[in-house]
Amino acid sequence: MLRSLVARVPKQASKAAAATALRAGSVRLYSSGLSFDLSDTQKALQESARKFSREKIMPVAAKLDETSEYPESLFKEAWDLGFVNMHIPEEHGGLGLGVLEECLVTEEVAFGCSGVGTAVLANSLGQMPVLLGGSPEQKQKYLGRMTEEPLKCAYCVTEPGAGSDVAGVKTRAVQKGDEWVINGQKMWITNGGVADWFFVLARTGGEGAKTSQAFTGFIVDADTAGIIVGRKEKNMGQRCSDTRGVTFEDVRVPDANRLGKVGEGFKLAMGAFDSTRPPVAAGAVGVGARALHEATKFAMERRSMGKPIAQHQMIAAMIADMAAGVELGRLGMWRAAWEVDQGRRNTYYASIAKLFAGDHANAAASNAVQIFGGAGFNTEYPVEKLFRDAKIYTIYEGTAQIQRIIISQDIFSRAARGDL
Repeated sequence: MLRSLVARVPKQASKAAAATALRAGSVRLYSSGLSFDLSDTQKALQESARKFSREKIMPVAAKLDETSEYPESLFKEAWDLGFVNMHIPEEHGGLGLGVLEECLVTEEVAFGCSGVGTAVLANSLGQMPVLLGGSPEQKQKYLGRMTEEPLKCAYCVTEPGAGSDVAGVKTRAVQKGDEWVINGQKMWITNGGVADWFFVLARTGGEGAKTSQAFTGFIVDADTAGIIVGRKEKNMGQRCSDTRGVTFEDVRVPDANRLGKVGEGFKLAMGAFDSTRPPVAAGAVGVGARALHEATKFAMERRSMGKPIAQHQMIAAMIADMAAGVELGRLGMWRAAWEVDQGRRNTYYASIAKLFAGDHANAAASNAVQIFGGAGFNTEYPVEKLFRDAKIYTIYEGTAQIQRIIISQDIFSRAARGDL
């Protein structure tokens, strides 16, 4: 479906149409070099994702939250629609779309259910190190086939004792001939129980090796002997997403599945976040937008003291704060996505986008519960789920505290160079 959209000629009104509008006095043209307009293709993509979210995800979101069932049918439908693997290059069978396009889809899907969003769109994180450092053969084998059938992958970096502190990763890979033997335990792995292959970060450097040179990345097929997948974790929110521990016991991986050079794994694992944090921010914006939607609708219907509660100043102020956060979060997310799509390093902007959108999603969900009052504390109403779902946006793919460290380090570095 998306191929027909992508193939359309974009994107702007013709000069003749602009001139006609100008003569009619209906528009003032000023070329600033800055535009917030989406292309026709992007608008069609956004609308398609919105329709999928409203018609297919929202009706089943509460049930999936209750049962914690992985949304397999929704994943397959999203794959059929082209919402999965959008960034895989055309030479490997993909659409070759940018991070901004993925953000547009992610926001709409998360509006319906961010748990489904994480489940359906989690491939991006596992694929990104392959896109960054994979050989043409690796990309064709592991990314190409994901465009041919609805396969899944997972990003295996976090461990029981190593989350934000990636330097604490203990999983080790030892080379034996033309193979590597991997031993270790990963934890909180999204798609852990449904993945067809894993990106695995393992320590290959000796004692005292610099963090930037101590790790190597590997592609590991999920059916390899020695892989033990743990139970599905019972999380606070986003319950239909599949989160598990994955243990590697003498798992033998061919050297052909090593990503990049030995010692480049940390760079690949961290570099992936420049492309994946903007979509995470997009998911948070989607949760905030849904909280705003539900709270506004409720405030206009619920009456107190003889009038709709929307007419009470305190309620109106909360709605305004929620709206401001959604709009600003969206702008920050778009900027981060746009930067990386221009081929520029966007680490600073990606951290700002994720930090702000994640914090605001939690504030918006909390405000929505407050506006609903006692009903907001009840599972019969949607804002209780939004409150639980929002929390993870300040934790996964780098905690809010880690984002603040990244941002401040960039500021201090620029100040020291006299560039601030």
